[in-house]
Amino acid sequence: MPSKAEKLLEQMRNSKSSWKRADLDKLYEGFGFIFSHGSNHDVVKHPDFPQLRATLPRHRVLAKGYVEFAVKLVDKLLELQGQK
Repeated sequence: MPSKAEKLLEQMRNSKSSWKRADLDKLYEGFGFIFSHGSNHDVVKHPDFPQLRATLPRHRVLAKGYVEFAVKLVDKLLELQGQK
Protein backbone atom coordinates (compact mmCIF):
# COMPACT_ATOMS: atom_id res chain seq x y z
CA MET A 1 0.00 0.00 0.00
CA PRO A 2 1.49 3.36 -1.03
CA SER A 3 2.48 5.82 1.69
CA LYS A 4 0.99 9.31 1.91
CA ALA A 5 4.17 10.71 0.39
CA GLU A 6 3.97 8.25 -2.53
CA LYS A 7 0.34 9.21 -3.17
CA LEU A 8 1.28 12.89 -3.04
CA LEU A 9 4.13 12.29 -5.50
CA GLU A 10 1.73 10.59 -7.92
CA GLN A 11 -0.75 13.50 -7.64
CA MET A 12 2.05 16.00 -8.28
CA ARG A 13 3.15 14.01 -11.34
CA ASN A 14 -0.39 14.32 -12.72
CA SER A 15 -0.81 18.03 -12.03
CA LYS A 16 1.95 20.55 -11.35
CA SER A 17 -0.36 23.49 -10.60
CA SER A 18 -2.04 24.85 -7.46
CA TRP A 19 0.24 23.26 -4.88
CA LYS A 20 1.14 25.02 -1.66
CA ARG A 21 4.42 25.13 0.21
CA ALA A 22 2.96 22.85 2.91
CA ASP A 23 2.34 20.18 0.26
CA LEU A 24 5.97 20.25 -0.84
CA ASP A 25 7.07 20.11 2.79
CA LYS A 26 5.00 16.93 3.25
CA LEU A 27 6.46 15.41 0.09
CA TYR A 28 10.06 16.12 1.02
CA GLU A 29 9.61 15.04 4.66
CA GLY A 30 7.84 11.86 3.56
CA PHE A 31 10.89 10.85 1.53
CA GLY A 32 13.37 11.64 4.32
CA PHE A 33 14.64 15.08 3.31
CA ILE A 34 15.65 17.48 6.06
CA PHE A 35 15.17 21.24 6.11
CA SER A 36 17.54 24.03 7.02
CA HIS A 37 16.25 27.57 7.25
CA GLY A 38 18.04 30.45 5.60
CA SER A 39 17.15 34.12 5.75
CA ASN A 40 14.81 34.23 2.73
CA HIS A 41 14.61 30.63 1.61
CA ASP A 42 14.69 27.15 3.07
CA VAL A 43 17.01 24.43 1.79
CA VAL A 44 16.08 20.75 1.71
CA LYS A 45 18.70 18.02 1.50
CA HIS A 46 18.64 14.27 1.78
CA PRO A 47 20.92 13.01 4.57
CA ASP A 48 22.06 9.92 2.60
CA PHE A 49 22.50 11.75 -0.71
CA PRO A 50 23.65 15.34 0.02
CA GLN A 51 23.83 16.09 -3.71
CA LEU A 52 20.03 15.98 -3.71
CA ARG A 53 19.05 19.46 -2.60
CA ALA A 54 16.49 22.12 -3.39
CA THR A 55 15.87 25.71 -2.41
CA LEU A 56 12.33 26.69 -1.48
CA PRO A 57 10.85 30.15 -1.04
CA ARG A 58 8.55 30.79 1.88
CA HIS A 59 5.57 31.72 -0.33
CA ARG A 60 2.32 29.93 0.34
CA VAL A 61 1.50 29.26 -3.31
CA LEU A 62 4.43 28.09 -5.40
CA ALA A 63 5.31 28.43 -9.05
CA LYS A 64 4.89 25.28 -11.10
CA GLY A 65 8.67 24.92 -11.51
CA TYR A 66 9.16 24.17 -7.81
CA VAL A 67 6.75 21.24 -8.05
CA GLU A 68 8.36 19.95 -11.25
CA PHE A 69 11.79 20.11 -9.59
CA ALA A 70 10.50 18.33 -6.47
CA VAL A 71 9.10 15.46 -8.54
CA LYS A 72 12.42 15.11 -10.42
CA LEU A 73 14.40 15.23 -7.17
CA VAL A 74 12.31 12.52 -5.52
CA ASP A 75 12.51 10.39 -8.68
CA LYS A 76 16.31 10.74 -8.56
CA LEU A 77 16.27 9.70 -4.89
CA LEU A 78 14.23 6.59 -5.71
CA GLU A 79 16.63 5.78 -8.53
CA LEU A 80 19.64 6.11 -6.19
CA GLN A 81 17.90 3.91 -3.62
CA GLY A 82 17.22 1.30 -6.30
CA GLN A 83 13.44 1.61 -6.06
CA LYS A 84 12.83 2.84 -9.57
